[in-house]
Amino acid sequence: MNKIQLKAALLYVSCFFYLSSIGQPNLGEIHGNFQTDVQYYNKDTLIGAPIVPEKVLMNGFANLNFTRENFSCGVRYESYLNALQGFDTRYKGNGFGFRYATYTKDNLTVTAGNFYDQFGSGLIFRSYEERTLGVDNAMDGLRLKYRPISGLYLKGFIAKQRFFFGQGEGIVRGADAEINVNELSEQLANAKLKVQVGGSFVSKYQQDKDIVYKLPENVASGGGRLKVAYGKFSFSGEYVQKINDPSTMNNFIYKEGSAVLLGLAYSQKGLGINLGAKRIDNMSFRSDRGAIGNNLMINYLPALTKQQSYNLAASIYPYASQPNGEMAYQAEVIYTLKKDSWLGGKYGTTVNVNYSEVHDIDKQIPNDSTSLLEPHTMGYKSEFLKVGETVFFKDFNVEITRKLSKKWKTVFFYANQVYNIEVVQGHPGEPTIYSNLAAADITYKINSTNAIRIEVEGLFTKQDIGSWAAALLEYTVAPHWSVAVLDQYNYGNPESEKQIHYYTGNITYTQNANRFSIAYGRQRAGLLCVGGVCRIVPASNGLTLSVSSSF
Repeated sequence: MNKIQLKAALLYVSCFFYLSSIGQPNLGEIHGNFQTDVQYYNKDTLIGAPIVPEKVLMNGFANLNFTRENFSCGVRYESYLNALQGFDTRYKGNGFGFRYATYTKDNLTVTAGNFYDQFGSGLIFRSYEERTLGVDNAMDGLRLKYRPISGLYLKGFIAKQRFFFGQGEGIVRGADAEINVNELSEQLANAKLKVQVGGSFVSKYQQDKDIVYKLPENVASGGGRLKVAYGKFSFSGEYVQKINDPSTMNNFIYKEGSAVLLGLAYSQKGLGINLGAKRIDNMSFRSDRGAIGNNLMINYLPALTKQQSYNLAASIYPYASQPNGEMAYQAEVIYTLKKDSWLGGKYGTTVNVNYSEVHDIDKQIPNDSTSLLEPHTMGYKSEFLKVGETVFFKDFNVEITRKLSKKWKTVFFYANQVYNIEVVQGHPGEPTIYSNLAAADITYKINSTNAIRIEVEGLFTKQDIGSWAAALLEYTVAPHWSVAVLDQYNYGNPESEKQIHYYTGNITYTQNANRFSIAYGRQRAGLLCVGGVCRIVPASNGLTLSVSSSF
């Protein structure tokens, strides 16, 4: 932690003591939370686990927040001694990763320091923290939020982004306006038609230090969005565009970027239908043109695919959004068969059918003298509505949930997937994977506090490293205890010595706001994804202790 960080953190901490000394008897409230994850690593050459010289690694943090009437301030202390395997090693040592002060007066909210925020669906701007992925692009600067009249919301900020315990080189500026039409008057508040409309502008500045090529120092982006709901129907749409932004991510091409996200939904008792479409074209947007991985991202590009919850479906071939170009479609129908019917049974049965498909966008050479994606050119030209030939991902899945009695509940799941591992996981030359996956999830409620759950899965494929089987046994004693054992078995690996069991066992104890968990076992190498954003997870073998608490 450098001197500037220390001084800033002490300034914010001092606000607790200052504010507690004024305005008697209202001293305000202090809240916070804490978490640490400690792992001991064993040597395991069979699964290719990297050697960890320290043997023990740790990630931890503690938040402390003070609120009093319309004022709040807080700090987050973080510790990486050293960072757990799979997290960027530049998370190292101790420091204050987040500190802020904010107040609201007459509908104006002022924030100084760090903040998270989002414009629309995040296509143009999203600042957030996802600790499991090591993502933290917190802004550090000044932000204003103002509501001049009912229904009109304005935001504006100028800030830098967090870059581990420092800041990124670029400066980000943003403004957003949103009108909730139904909040403009009492007559509109009760209208059946609900309308929200918004617009955003975000730009970044980074000095051009290239001695050969001229790179844009200011990169602007803008967009608009609309949400409409009428009765059982709702629609949302957002379109954003970005001027040329040559960077490491797009091979330093000068093509403009754009993104569109559309959603249509219908909902009534027992039936829900969701349709979605997305087109991404050269929309990696970062405050440093040289940044890669999950660092210094200004925007967020969600995956338009089902977020799988079952072990093999979620961990073997998860989909990651492709910022350089993709066209995606998704349809989902959720239908509940009525209770006391022949198909629905005594308690009803819910059927969820989901289909998603992701392709590359159309990409053609810009002219006869330029190759595709050639650096310092336009890179390519693309017809907006034309779908590219390369398939990135397809997923058809059905999930049936049925309660058989007061004690028995079952879930059956099936998925057929196509997975372009060359694109999604960056494995050059590897063939596309075609797989079928089935899972059975059975819960038996022994009594009001004890339950046992069994989950059995199989993933069947002839590509990559072959088929997998997985089994989970979990015993819960509410509200305190949970014990689980899990085994992933790569029985179909064409190399017999690599037909490995990845076993894990864990015990969790929860007491009010405190949670303790201890786990031991193997973890396979792969991708961990949340909402289309992923990090690479290396293989490991060891003992993990996690403690979390809040007050």
